[in-house]
Amino acid sequence: MFDVAPSELLVLGAVALLVIPPKDLPKAMRVAGYWVGRARGVARQFRTGFDDMLRDAELKEMEQRWAAENERIMREHPNNPQMLPFDDLTADFEGPAEAESDAAPKMVEQPVVKDARLAVGTTLPNIVDEKQS
Repeated sequence: MFDVAPSELLVLGAVALLVIPPKDLPKAMRVAGYWVGRARGVARQFRTGFDDMLRDAELKEMEQRWAAENERIMREHPNNPQMLPFDDLTADFEGPAEAESDAAPKMVEQPVVKDARLAVGTTLPNIVDEKQS
């Protein structure tokens, strides 16, 4: 947009050396940098606002397209109760699940409890028997 070529910067620097005394040159460069930063900030804010407006307009257009497409689909395929199998399935699943949840759980088989010394295959010292003797 406001593109400054390196040759233009050299010309500006030469003019600045001729017009601004060397002792005031750092201060002038600081002020110029400050104003360039402010200009970039304003440009960034303007660009962001413009992008937001563009995105909002695109979203609005997409919502209108989706609404029109949805309306077309609903016209072509009217709501038919025979086409909704999931309503019947959920009714079937709710009945037995509630009846089973009230009953106590049934144990299928008794758990087998083994002595740890037999499972390892070695003889461990019997600490309990030693304390009793």
